Amino acid sequence: MRLRSVAAGLPSRTVSNADILDLIAEHSSGGFEGDLDETLRTIDSLLRYTGSAERRWLAAGERPIDLLRTATHKALDRAEVHASEVDLLIYTGIGRGFIEPGGAYHCAAALGLGEPDCFDIIDACMSWTRAVQVAESLMRSGRYHTAVIVNAEFSLRMGGMVFPHLFTLPRPEALASIFPAYTLGEAATATVLSAEDNDPWDFRFVSRPDLAPLCNVTLPGFEGFCDPSDKLAANGVGYFSSFGAEMHEVGLVEALGVYRGLEVDPEKVSALFTHASSKRHWQMMADSVGLGEVIHHVFPATGNLVSASVPTAMASAIEAGALRRGERAVGWVGSAGMSFGAFSFVY
Repeated sequence: MRLRSVAAGLPSRTVSNADILDLIAEHSSGGFEGDLDETLRTIDSLLRYTGSAERRWLAAGERPIDLLRTATHKALDRAEVHASEVDLLIYTGIGRGFIEPGGAYHCAAALGLGEPDCFDIIDACMSWTRAVQVAESLMRSGRYHTAVIVNAEFSLRMGGMVFPHLFTLPRPEALASIFPAYTLGEAATATVLSAEDNDPWDFRFVSRPDLAPLCNVTLPGFEGFCDPSDKLAANGVGYFSSFGAEMHEVGLVEALGVYRGLEVDPEKVSALFTHASSKRHWQMMADSVGLGEVIHHVFPATGNLVSASVPTAMASAIEAGALRRGERAVGWVGSAGMSFGAFSFVY
């Protein structure tokens, strides 16, 4: 399987750390229990510690499907693939407008892709990586020849799973499960893959289901589908709850282990793409395995793009000339679940 092209569509509104603090102050001033000014200083310090600077959100009048349409057409043009040649479309990630049917069906219609086979993959921030692995497996069978993987990670809309509920901070202690929401950005991506003779992709995964309560967006009635945990729905049913500091801490060993399972020579890697959850954390991880010089960060400019993090970084690196044809790249992701994944391929 060959990566033919990848493109990202970023919304036009730029939101700075200062804007985030202003939004929290605006929505929390009425009922906050504690010293709000001191808490805002803590949030500012934490944001700067992670490497956060800006993120991109939808501006008034912008729609996810339009940004996805632009990204997909760009990716198809770069790949020199006609829409009618796409025989598999996978919609992946958390951002979506539908529980039924899969978002892939509505996207295929909106993108003018004809009648490709369609389905969705949901695996939190690991979703895009899982989708690429599935696409490669299906292409190995000979069933499909051209696949497009799309996502539209847009969760900052009014009344969504983050805004404005999580900007209405009740007390300082709530930051333990809310802070990661303040790093989120938005993006749509499209990845074109084709069944071609090429160096095989190598995937490694580790799952830690015992850590599943650490990051969730629950649905009404979720209690009947899991064992109890005081971390589930920590910020209310339907809202994003993420114990980010704990996830990074407990996931360190697993993330390093799954990367080492690839057995790649760092000297032969031209680019490293990671989940954009924290520039500081992933830079430290990259340095520890000898890839600190080739990691391609997007987090400071885009924020945490959930499952769009890796393809957005890939698109950025390719456009900048940091990854060229014939060069080896590595992807490295930690995700709610918890799951940890690493993969290697030749572009």
